[in-house]
Amino acid sequence: MPLFTIGIEEEFQTIDPVTRELRSHMSKIVEGGQIILQERVKAEMHQAVVEVGTNICYNIQEAREEVTDLRRNIIQLAEQNNLLLAAAGTHPFSDWQDQLITPSPHYDSLIDEMRDVARGNLIFGLHVHVGIQSRNEGIQILNAVRYFLPHIYALSTNSPFWCGRNTGFKSYRSKVFDKFPRTGIPEFFASASEYDEYINLLVKTKCIDSGKKIWWDIRLHPYYDTIEFRICDIPMRVDETICLAALMQALVAKIHKLLKQNLNFRSYRKVLINENKWRAARYGIHAKLIDFGKQEEVPYSDLCDELLDFVDDVLDELGSRNEVAYIKEILKNGTGADRQLAVFEETNDLKSVVDYIVQETRFGI
Repeated sequence: MPLFTIGIEEEFQTIDPVTRELRSHMSKIVEGGQIILQERVKAEMHQAVVEVGTNICYNIQEAREEVTDLRRNIIQLAEQNNLLLAAAGTHPFSDWQDQLITPSPHYDSLIDEMRDVARGNLIFGLHVHVGIQSRNEGIQILNAVRYFLPHIYALSTNSPFWCGRNTGFKSYRSKVFDKFPRTGIPEFFASASEYDEYINLLVKTKCIDSGKKIWWDIRLHPYYDTIEFRICDIPMRVDETICLAALMQALVAKIHKLLKQNLNFRSYRKVLINENKWRAARYGIHAKLIDFGKQEEVPYSDLCDELLDFVDDVLDELGSRNEVAYIKEILKNGTGADRQLAVFEETNDLKSVVDYIVQETRFGI
């Protein structure tokens, strides 16, 4: 089996320990982090966001070590600057209008083009890169894996609150990001050349300046030989991040295996997959998703069992059986959104929810 390498990027909130509001002092963390972590830490558009990313990891155990180490270091750097670090897709009550933008020609250009859509994009995600053999194979895998994006997404849901409101969604983050162009589930592409022609046309017509402004839920990375999964909220716990990354790697490996046997998983239209994405955003793991083969609603837990069966024959080769099996723990304990809502129901206090997120962000490190 080829090496399906893994790279993981997590976006964290920087929190004022007194008010529990977002606090825009990310630059101090980034400056300090670049001494210790080099290129693995970087600024984002909003100063209350700090992103860390692993090196290329050759198995899921190596990825766990890196993610854990990065979290530990960035939490310590935050504390040295009198800040807390939190992992959730949105902040429970801070308002995007109060947040400072990172000074940068790149972000200035983005704000100039998108105005309040960009300013209001105060969200925190998990991005996972899985290595592929070639872009042609990558596009075939991408077409097939699209079907499973809502299944993955439901497990990550961790953003029920927005600007002090219980939104009724398990992931409101995606609703915020939907305002951006070139987001959501991508179309089917017949080949890598068709995919590249689409991007080249947008560059030529000055819609974008590079493929990095394709912000779909999954994409072929414009510069690396990877499929990049971008649909997930950042989960609270390392265990959850690693479970999701292991599942994404397993799906890529499984579709690759089918292709090598001249088999493939059926591709479904974007408009159908979007129905499941909506349900996943609204209800998380408590959703009934549509099984398009059976043409009926199916409880999410049943679909999870089918998903685990689907990838079962690649898990031992990848060495990720235990990591993928953590799905059962998420189903038992609830996603980050379920747990945030439980704390709010118990306390009726969004500051207590922030405290819980901060505590969970440290879990297991």
